[in-house]
Amino acid sequence: MSILRNVGVGVAIIALASGMGGCGKGGSAPGSDRSDAANGEIVVGVSLLNLSNEFIVLLEEAMREEAEQLGVRLIVNDGNRSAERQVQQIENFLLQEVDAIILNPCEHEASSPAVDKALAAGVPIVNVNSRTRSTPTAFVGSRDEESAEIAMTYLAERLGGAGNVVMMQGFMGQTAQIDRERGAQEVLARHPQLKLLAVQTAEWDRAKAVTLMENWIQSYGDQIDAVFAQNDEMGMGALLALEQAGIKDQVVVTSVDAIADALEAVQAGRLDATVFQDARKQGSTAVQTACDIVSGKPVEAEVYIPFQLVTRDNVEEYLR
Repeated sequence: MSILRNVGVGVAIIALASGMGGCGKGGSAPGSDRSDAANGEIVVGVSLLNLSNEFIVLLEEAMREEAEQLGVRLIVNDGNRSAERQVQQIENFLLQEVDAIILNPCEHEASSPAVDKALAAGVPIVNVNSRTRSTPTAFVGSRDEESAEIAMTYLAERLGGAGNVVMMQGFMGQTAQIDRERGAQEVLARHPQLKLLAVQTAEWDRAKAVTLMENWIQSYGDQIDAVFAQNDEMGMGALLALEQAGIKDQVVVTSVDAIADALEAVQAGRLDATVFQDARKQGSTAVQTACDIVSGKPVEAEVYIPFQLVTRDNVEEYLR
């Protein structure tokens, strides 16, 4: 991973103003009316994908804990799955003269103007968990294609390399959906006897996943050998529909994120596997990275946190 030593003129200006020390600032921009100007507190605006999603809630909790430890003030907004709303939120953060921004993008393309606006204003922006077309000051997350490769490889092994798989996609156009799709397809290409029977989005949503799985059960019945859901919310929805239909024992189900419900389902032997994505590490690292940039410290341009397969054999290590 490369070291980001030149993060743009705007960041350099902020770093110089900060006095280059710790996670505090020496002052604020001329004319600032922010209440924290006197004590030099760093203020970070945060726009999150959707706070009704358990993984994003974990991300936020980790950010708040890290901010408290560092003496950083967060202004957290819910993007509510709207890229347009996220762009508006970043515009508001700039009006509030925040020192840095953390963006958990809704979409790869449509959330990019938010990054562009921050950089044009000379405010550092850290993307967390998901990418945009526009390159931010720094990125903290995981390689989403890796999670799909882990989950699909597990399915391939459980099915002996042959069988019918249905795949639930996340919110279309978001980086996680795009990359997890690519990772799954790469595994399918290595196992020609694995057939992708159906693929459709349930938009990361549990209730929508229940409905989608019910439709697939009606259409394909006992032809379905496995389900790969691109996140646990959808995985739990698929699991519920399969259990209600009385055919879960015939179908292997895997998903991604290792949220609490999924871990408990793996422990109980209901869900076959999930792939652990470290929301807490991503959230805390994003806040630390934003703080370091404002303080003038060199940071890594990209920080990747590995995924890990969770089955009944090792689930105890991940339960909190």
